[in-house]
Amino acid sequence: MSGKAIGKTLDIGYAGTVSRSQDCIISNRPVNSESEEIMFGQAVVLNADNTISKIKDGDTANKFLGIAVREVKQTTNYLTSAGSYLPESPADILERGTIAVKCNNGTPTAGGKVYVRVAINEEISTGVIGEFEAEADEETVEESKVARTLELPNVVFATGKIDANGITEVKILNRNI
Repeated sequence: MSGKAIGKTLDIGYAGTVSRSQDCIISNRPVNSESEEIMFGQAVVLNADNTISKIKDGDTANKFLGIAVREVKQTTNYLTSAGSYLPESPADILERGTIAVKCNNGTPTAGGKVYVRVAINEEISTGVIGEFEAEADEETVEESKVARTLELPNVVFATGKIDANGITEVKILNRNI
């Protein structure tokens, strides 16, 4: 949650930080052994074996489980402070509630649609697979549309505010799975 102090606007927070925690559901599931590293604040999907994976090309919006929650743990890379969940490790996932995430493309609006990137677009250098955007991205290939982002069901931008680091809040209204 951002605020003001002596004329300065404070940052919203860090990706993966649960905000407005009075109505949140967080579950813990193991990361699939074949999954990519899941950074805090990235979208995850539920697999048939009850593990989770970072969302990727080929996944559908109905497989979306939630967002990886920031947790106090030792960093896996001593050169950065970015936290993540590695394959085969337990991961906390926000299934309902409000959380800070990185918005890489577009301008969020309060109550607006939330998209998650599933495929790279070379024209949008800020797009990161598994992270969020405020605009749909698709291309036409041989007269059919190919989506590079998925609109997430039951997910909206909470306030529409975005800080200098690209962090904003999204709200998962209902559990998807």
